Amino acid sequence: MNASLYDVIVLGSGPAGWTAGIYAIRAGRKTLLITGIRWGGQLMLTTLVENYPGFVEGIQGPDLMMNMRKQTERLGVEVVNTDFSEADFSSRPFKITADNKIYEAKSVIIATGADDIWLNVPGEMQLRGKGVSTCATCDAFFFRNKDVIVVGGGDSAMEEALFLSNVCKSVTIIHRRDKFRASKIMQQRVFDNPKIKIIWNKVVTKYIGPDKVTAVVLKDTKTGKEEEYKIDGVFVAIGHKPNTDKFRGIELDPMGYIVRKEEKDKNGLLKYFSATSVAGVFVSGDVHDYRYKQAITAAAFGCMAALDADRWLGENS
Repeated sequence: MNASLYDVIVLGSGPAGWTAGIYAIRAGRKTLLITGIRWGGQLMLTTLVENYPGFVEGIQGPDLMMNMRKQTERLGVEVVNTDFSEADFSSRPFKITADNKIYEAKSVIIATGADDIWLNVPGEMQLRGKGVSTCATCDAFFFRNKDVIVVGGGDSAMEEALFLSNVCKSVTIIHRRDKFRASKIMQQRVFDNPKIKIIWNKVVTKYIGPDKVTAVVLKDTKTGKEEEYKIDGVFVAIGHKPNTDKFRGIELDPMGYIVRKEEKDKNGLLKYFSATSVAGVFVSGDVHDYRYKQAITAAAFGCMAALDADRWLGENS
């Protein structure tokens, strides 16, 4: 195996990864970005993006990712289009293995993101972005004055339903049990909202609609009876899975997200925003952010991680 040494290796190719690469290379750091086979993150499965600044008429998610990629490559970031198989943070330089080749790094930025957890029922893949979504903040605008359902029973589902109630004609929460697992305060806000109704003990077993969703099939979890339920949009809110399986020695929280550790200098001022439990390894985007989960915040986190890595290299090289 051959070894190559870089100042910064970025793992991931969503908004956080590309932005980190841009800022690292512009800081004069030799930078490698390992994209993963499915490069571009969740925006590659998104259609029109209207809430990313700078695009008056909006932009298709894959086009936005391609623009970021071209900009990153034009600036001189080396890009490897493969998955990494191992990340060894036990000693410096850090070692990243991809396609049986070892890449060594003085610092690493983890931007591997998180994947939505989908229902995986018939019609879902074909109708993603065509009435089926996992992000109310991203897509609520498209369902103004329409009827939608939210699938889930945790805090995320409550938040999605409450947000949608400000825009949609009606919101119906579909839950497989007869009670929510969400926090009491979030449940009460839902119960008190006149635009939100709840259907208990039901699961979605199928999406209906050739070009856009027009209905779902609901199955009663107690009787097994199925019925068609007409709807304009579906928001799946059953959770996210951070892509942290390949990391060892990095502190994770109980949900599997990387723990971001802010570090301060001797005067008590913020020194590193995006540090992790391993010195020299920084984190950005949805792999640590389970709250906002937006393209614009992921890009911002990528910027901060690259600036932190540059400062850390200046102090530790």
